[in-house]
Amino acid sequence: MSSDVLSHVNASGEANMVDVTDKEVTQRIARATGSVLMKPETLAAIRDNLVAKGEVLAVARVAGIQAAKKCSDLIPLCHPLALSKVQIDFELSDGEVKITSMCKLAGKTGVEMEALCAVSTAALTIYDMCKASDKGMRIDGVRLLEKEGGKSGHWRAED
Repeated sequence: MSSDVLSHVNASGEANMVDVTDKEVTQRIARATGSVLMKPETLAAIRDNLVAKGEVLAVARVAGIQAAKKCSDLIPLCHPLALSKVQIDFELSDGEVKITSMCKLAGKTGVEMEALCAVSTAALTIYDMCKASDKGMRIDGVRLLEKEGGKSGHWRAED
């Protein structure tokens, strides 16, 4: 495969960080989602703030925001980004906490990885805070929903 297809591979086939110096600054937005599936009683404990470790969704929200900001420390070829907005939302339904993230900036590279890191870390935080009572929880469906900006423009996942 050519380096045009795999932009993180140089002419010698070695992994390297993409040079974004000459790219145009545009507004970039990415949205991602994922779920933590659990027992109904675990969900009720989260909803009623009865989990021994504390307020699960508040801690998971902060963890997701922090993960988006630290994405380049976790994913080797990601650029460090000055995010202008990170939003984490939760929807509670039958045995599930659905997590949605939105990351935004004006920059030269996209924020898809930051949105995915935010959702993943929020989900892992929910698991960590509730694992004493529900080790069978399952993190599921982590994926990019949408991205805007840059040369490739707008993309939305097909359901």
